[in-house]
Amino acid sequence: MVLDLDRDGACRVAGLANSILPALLAEFADYPVGQAGLRLSDAPGLETLLGAGSCVGGEVEARAGRPMQPVRAVLFDKRADRNWALGWHQDRTIAVRTRHDVPGYGPWSVKQGICHVEPPFALIEAMMTLRIHLDPVDGGNAPLRIACGSHRWGRVPVADVEAQVAQSQQAICLADTGDVWFYRTPILHASDPADGRATGRRVLQVDYCGQGLPAPLEWLGIG
Repeated sequence: MVLDLDRDGACRVAGLANSILPALLAEFADYPVGQAGLRLSDAPGLETLLGAGSCVGGEVEARAGRPMQPVRAVLFDKRADRNWALGWHQDRTIAVRTRHDVPGYGPWSVKQGICHVEPPFALIEAMMTLRIHLDPVDGGNAPLRIACGSHRWGRVPVADVEAQVAQSQQAICLADTGDVWFYRTPILHASDPADGRATGRRVLQVDYCGQGLPAPLEWLGIG
């Protein structure tokens, strides 16, 4: 099944990151391995590789139809000895530089020392999320699972997520090294643990948005 970004909420662009893959791997050479989610910031090299004018950033803007900037990056490194699962959920928070209480923004949380907040859901709907595959992902290597079309359901109450997923068509997002999966950020998704044969599954997840935040809030960004 070939997924469509507008219809299904996801699509794969084969080999899109191949030309920048050596530079990406060099960026991560000194990072700790086996992290469930390492939040990245103050990384100007990543900003250059993924921002406006890059092969990846240009593809994001072409699909969004407007200027977009990378606003958050998280490196996942799932291994046989560092394994985890994620149940069905929506991504609903954004990363900001400093906490400022602004109407419509909340609740707040802190992850790895970075302030996160849940914005109005319309902002989440305006975002796009990419997963850049640094390793191949097969059926036993914890591919992302998505509920097709769920990006159009709005904010789904946590108590209703499982029932909504059960009524939807699901898809498994396999990938080769250098492939990039594009997702509408509100899509319902999940991930199983890798099986015992898995040697590593590194994925760089990057959120993009074309909107600013109400002052004095500022996107964390990646550069």
